[in-house]
Amino acid sequence: MSTLLITFERLHQFAQEVFEAIGCAEAEARTAADALLSADLRGVDSHGVARLSGYVRLWENGRVNPRPNIRIVHETPSTAVVDGDSGLGLVVAPFAMQIAIQKAAQVGTGWVSVCNSNHYGIAGYHAMQALGHDMIGLSMTNASPLVAPTFSMERLLGTNPIAVAIPAGQEPPFVADLATTTAANGKLEILQRKGASAPQGWIQDAQGHSTTDPTATTRGGALLPLGGDREHGSHKGYALGAVVDIFSALLSGANYGPWVPPFVAFLPVAPDLPGKGIGHFFGAMRIDAFRPSSEFKQHMDQWIRRFRSARPVEGQERVLIPGDPERETEAERRLQGIPLEASVAEDLEKLGGKLGVAFT
Repeated sequence: MSTLLITFERLHQFAQEVFEAIGCAEAEARTAADALLSADLRGVDSHGVARLSGYVRLWENGRVNPRPNIRIVHETPSTAVVDGDSGLGLVVAPFAMQIAIQKAAQVGTGWVSVCNSNHYGIAGYHAMQALGHDMIGLSMTNASPLVAPTFSMERLLGTNPIAVAIPAGQEPPFVADLATTTAANGKLEILQRKGASAPQGWIQDAQGHSTTDPTATTRGGALLPLGGDREHGSHKGYALGAVVDIFSALLSGANYGPWVPPFVAFLPVAPDLPGKGIGHFFGAMRIDAFRPSSEFKQHMDQWIRRFRSARPVEGQERVLIPGDPERETEAERRLQGIPLEASVAEDLEKLGGKLGVAFT
């Protein structure tokens, strides 16, 4: 399938203009574009501009408020609950993460749960906001129920990602950003666009049997927790996804489990919702609340160098540190441009035409 290379600056301008076209203020449209395009830069193509039309469809269906009154509804010196007022998660999440950072600056750590939000892009972007403050950042969110718990035929959890960003000294930061499923739903969308099969252990069909058909989730199938099956530890992925759901929603008053509103606008929102919108959870920890920052970062450098120098197995060039592939991809794409599949470029061009925004 052919691809088109477009500069980060051009794609960012297009995304910002699309968000402005649906009613976002200029500053919030820029924030949303920053968060969205960070996925494309870091090679997480499933969560970048390929999803821009999805956000617009949510707005068209009245599920996204382009001018939200994002506010703290409860707080202590180290914690807060934020109501996102149905705003774009790409805007609500940075607001909440900044509160976590501010609280950490004041008392050592900051913890913020969020309700009444929407899909917030890649978890890693938000966790990484803490790095420039000599802090460790944590970010997680619940998501549309597409995942069957171990031994279940029902879809009760989302892909529920977790991200942790840890600063180092001379070495690049450690950035772990992972779904609690064997694969994120966006990877299925990429396979569908390519007409390719999924690996075993990613999906089960409507009868609960393993399948390689990436469209199975559209016909009653489900994504599988990290591990794929019980013999390979799927109960651990299930537990991690459940922790994200509880932290993100039950602490904030958001919807949880099968009641989380779907990202795709054509699916109905479940009736009798127990909460408000999608939920997130953020944390920021000041390093010097535990030990001198310079000491920690010196040892973090040593940790990274030792793991990176580990002897690789045959056929592998090197051992990676979490965040290495994304950082290297970002450096490359900032120089060479961001590759878009033809189908994604066509979708964006149609979106721009509908909203009066030039794509190229």
